[in-house]
Amino acid sequence: MISHALTIVVNEMSKHLADAYGNALPIPVHLGNLAEGFGGNASGGQVPRDSLVLSIVNIKEDKNLKNIPNYVRDDVTLTAQYQNPPIFLNLQVLVTATHGSYSDALLSLSRAIRFFQFRNVFTPENVAPASITTKQPLNVLDQLEVFKLVFDLYSPSMEEVNHLWGTLGGKQYPFVMYVLRMLDLKFKATPEAGSLILSVVRNIQHK
Repeated sequence: MISHALTIVVNEMSKHLADAYGNALPIPVHLGNLAEGFGGNASGGQVPRDSLVLSIVNIKEDKNLKNIPNYVRDDVTLTAQYQNPPIFLNLQVLVTATHGSYSDALLSLSRAIRFFQFRNVFTPENVAPASITTKQPLNVLDQLEVFKLVFDLYSPSMEEVNHLWGTLGGKQYPFVMYVLRMLDLKFKATPEAGSLILSVVRNIQHK
């Protein structure tokens, strides 16, 4: 589901850049792991050059949303379905411009920042249907159905930047970081059902 969520964002960004700036100087947008190194294309696991690359650098659970009941009450059938509550995640997403030209990298990064200023919330209602289906996971269990993806700009300290790029290989490229929230992960399964408690007997006597 995480892959599908970021794929939707990549598809939307690619569409926005093409519509807003034209295809004369296209800016490819990819998912990639910067620790794999850079190459001329996306083959061999390397990150392609002259592109905008989205990478997850940290995942945190949003503990403020953990107080959710583990059951859903159905007053029509007088039953309750028991299931573990979903996990709400905050993903720290790195947007990196991998251009060989520094000025082109800054230009591309500026366009990416303006894209998230223009659109920082993604739902099935405001994204193109093709953005959901293009390069989506083949297994239905890995696909998102109902989602709300919110991007907030995150400003790391110089110490955090130093640790981050030291972990990724030591060579820093123009980048910006966002916190993606809230991605709720829940396995699609038939929940266990049980009957509701309709009355409580209080007068219990022992013989």
